[in-house]
Amino acid sequence: MGDRTFTEEGVTDRASVDSLLSELDEYAVEQALRIAESGVDAEISYLTVGPDDAKDALRKALAMGGDSAIHVSDDDIEGSDAFGTSLVLARAIERHGFDLVLCGMASTDGTMGVVPAMLAERLGVPAVTHVDEPAVQAEDGTVTGRREGDGASVRIQGTLPAVVSVTDRSGDARYPSFKGIMAAKKKPLETLDLDDLGIEPEQVGRSGARSAVDTATRRPPRSKGEIVSDEGAGGVGLADFLTTRKFA
Repeated sequence: MGDRTFTEEGVTDRASVDSLLSELDEYAVEQALRIAESGVDAEISYLTVGPDDAKDALRKALAMGGDSAIHVSDDDIEGSDAFGTSLVLARAIERHGFDLVLCGMASTDGTMGVVPAMLAERLGVPAVTHVDEPAVQAEDGTVTGRREGDGASVRIQGTLPAVVSVTDRSGDARYPSFKGIMAAKKKPLETLDLDDLGIEPEQVGRSGARSAVDTATRRPPRSKGEIVSDEGAGGVGLADFLTTRKFA
């Protein structure tokens, strides 16, 4: 989605921003397409929860590739936190059926990054999160990827079905072709509401939220940089600058 804005009640105001396919979710779309192109017999379906114009994000994903999409839209979902969102997504995934769920590592509005793990818990399957490797491998009943830590590169694996989240270092997402954009208009896109998923309104939305944003402030502007002049002793000045800021 677009940039974050908040209401006075401290929840994300999605109605005031454009519903776009998140750049972080594009990496998940790319990984799904690469798995299908690797020779695996795969059917790719996209899923999102949001207002009516969230369909635009699904159409872009379909233009990149894939077979179908599901849009969950219901006024009672407004104001949901990660707990409510994960419930809606999990019910929709269970309804559709799945072998592998691919997610971006976080949303670009709430930026919590916990929904993939919550999804795995609700679905009762392994969570293989924050995969960096340019090619997630799904074969022989397992999914495998690489996660870069502060001090080591870790190879992680889970049995299928599973939930996998990928980072922005997992491989550049492709651009939709004109042919893909035209084909996306004819691909099936199903719309569901809470009744279809068997979810009561009080389980989601603001009334069902377990967390809320207390305050939100804009990031302060960058301070003006300091110029170290070099009249023969520039190295000393640079060393002093780095030392005083504990970079050296």
